[in-house]
Amino acid sequence: MTHKHPLFTLMAVLMLAALACNLPSAAGGTPTPSGPEATFTALAETLAAVMTQTAAAGAPTGDATPTATVAAATPTNTLQPSPTPVPPTPIPCDQAAFVTDVSVPDGTKFDPGQSFTKTWRLRNSGSCTWTTAYAVVFDSGNAMDAPAAVNLSSSVAPGQTVDISVAMKAPGSAGKYRGNWKLRNAAGARFGLGASNAAFFVDIEVVELPTRTPTATQTSPPPAAGDLILLEFFQSTGGEIIMRVANQPAASLSGSFQYAVFADGVQVRTGTCSIPTGSAACWTGYVVSGTQSIRSVIDPNNLIPETNEGNNQITLTCNGVTKACY
Repeated sequence: MTHKHPLFTLMAVLMLAALACNLPSAAGGTPTPSGPEATFTALAETLAAVMTQTAAAGAPTGDATPTATVAAATPTNTLQPSPTPVPPTPIPCDQAAFVTDVSVPDGTKFDPGQSFTKTWRLRNSGSCTWTTAYAVVFDSGNAMDAPAAVNLSSSVAPGQTVDISVAMKAPGSAGKYRGNWKLRNAAGARFGLGASNAAFFVDIEVVELPTRTPTATQTSPPPAAGDLILLEFFQSTGGEIIMRVANQPAASLSGSFQYAVFADGVQVRTGTCSIPTGSAACWTGYVVSGTQSIRSVIDPNNLIPETNEGNNQITLTCNGVTKACY
């Protein structure tokens, strides 16, 4: 709808009035405006000019097409989610790691009833120190005549290693045997190797050695006519200690002699062998366990008079794994 301004209406009335005064008279001719008529005429012309300019200014120039203002998008940086840190796995207080078998590797062969010492090397892989209130304890399997528990001899800090030894004895019958062991803390809780608390173990085989019939024991010593000499001793392929003994001069002595084997200062075997006519081997029946100091002795009680009593024994270090004595 178009709205008209009152000013335009007033101007239109004035113009009509002025035109009415300038209408031609009946007498004819065109009168020349003068006085008030001239004033009205000028006013009408002025109003007409104003109205023309106003109309021109207000006239629409065509349908206006609205334009949409599009705001420029401001680039934004998308924050990538940071990786969630993985918390470190907590180290348990009590935990052990196996390092090696110091003695009696798996499958070591022993005589029935033979004594030995098993030694494990373990590392404290936990976060608590093992004190002397900690102990190695039998867990399952065959105890092999070992004590139920042996306390540690010194403290072991986290990361340190320790050699743990337990005295044992092979069962009396041939066969394969295994004993499982664990550690026990000061509160009495048992723990083993790794997160699964696995046991560490001793694994042996008991073998029946062939029976050797000794000769009759000499009841009265012969006169001092010769000398028994321990030339050497060594290990068989099975680890048994074998002595090589000489009788000098050849066949100067007869009968039999006693022998003894000591391991780490403890007598572990004794028996008798025939006196050789020249030199001969004497099988002792003792099998080396791990690394041991072995002392072999012939005629340990000096029952046979000899010209030299100082050549009847030898001490060597023997390794039950490599079967070497040095």
